[in-house]
Amino acid sequence: MLDLELLRTLVCVADEGSFTRAAQRVHRTQSTVSQQVRKLEQTVGKTLLLRDRTGSNVSATEDGEVMLAYARRLLAIADEAEHALMAPQAARVLRLGIPEDFDVARLTLLLARFAASHPGVRLETASGMSTELRAKLGSGDLDLALIKREPDDGPCLAAWPERLVWIGAKRHTALAPHCPVPLVMFPHGCIYRKRMIYALESAGRAWYGAYHSHSLAGVQAAVAAGLGVSLLPAFATLESHQVLVARDGFDPVPSTELAIVSNRRVPGSIEQQLVCALQQAIEVDTRDPAIA
Repeated sequence: MLDLELLRTLVCVADEGSFTRAAQRVHRTQSTVSQQVRKLEQTVGKTLLLRDRTGSNVSATEDGEVMLAYARRLLAIADEAEHALMAPQAARVLRLGIPEDFDVARLTLLLARFAASHPGVRLETASGMSTELRAKLGSGDLDLALIKREPDDGPCLAAWPERLVWIGAKRHTALAPHCPVPLVMFPHGCIYRKRMIYALESAGRAWYGAYHSHSLAGVQAAVAAGLGVSLLPAFATLESHQVLVARDGFDPVPSTELAIVSNRRVPGSIEQQLVCALQQAIEVDTRDPAIA
């Protein structure tokens, strides 16, 4: 096996045309440089350099020219490999989608801690309606997504039931059965919106959109201000809200599901670590106050 250090010395001597100048360049004695070239010649069984008696003038033999060509290529490859291994590794991009109708106060803190503890990962987070996030998963624009959906609606990495409750302002004024119900609503495609409309229309009650918002905070604030009623997960109710029940004219609705979905059948180790971190935060945030 050829010694790269010996090849490097050979190239240095050939470039300098002198053992003396080569020794000065590599900060070694002339005898050490000469011994290294001789050792390489013994390894290949060929004379590679022609020397004069003083060692001041050196030229390559025909075999030496061949060896020099290979030596330069081998050294270049070795330098390239060393540079590639020592250079900072490109960050692993992990793209996460979270629903706009989710309370992200604790979640954003968790994501910040995850990013800080994984310097080799570039976490990119995007928000949107669950229908949009599903489309981005399908197109490969997201690696993971936290979505709202019907229970057991396909494979997932983790899932939690969401008990939904009707909410109004703390001092909610009862609505007459014949009066249209003012609704505080998320945009089209939101599963809570679908649940509200289906429940009211199944009961034969009229309704109208009194306030529309993309964010959970916006819906919560509008309900608290008395602009209308809405349907939210039990864990998202505030002190300024009143839970409405059958005697208020609002029958229970089926639960929905919060799920973490991947665009790959078997997520990688980094994705699995993020899923574990998300589970810890979500299990706290989605804890139903009725059973806490």
